Amino acid sequence: MQGVIKSYDPGTRDGIVVRDTDLSEVDLAPDALVGTVFRLLRPGQRVIFDFDGEGRATRLRLGSEVDMGTPGFDPELAGPADTPGDAGSADGVVEKQP
Repeated sequence: MQGVIKSYDPGTRDGIVVRDTDLSEVDLAPDALVGTVFRLLRPGQRVIFDFDGEGRATRLRLGSEVDMGTPGFDPELAGPADTPGDAGSADGVVEKQP
């Protein structure tokens, strides 16, 4: 699922994500940031997430063009630097990101 952070309190770890599909508000699970690249969330930040057993947002992650299904973006035609997880350098060498 994809959405936008509406609010986040780093002290309590309470937060709300607004789903893109129907604009409904989903609470963040207490462990939503565990094992992710996130330490803080800012309002308006786009995220991809899953639901836990209680219907809360968990396993937050950054979306890429491929993940977000950008209209007109064909991953088959994308170059190596356009592939999620890869970063191109000025000399054209592609280095795999962890």
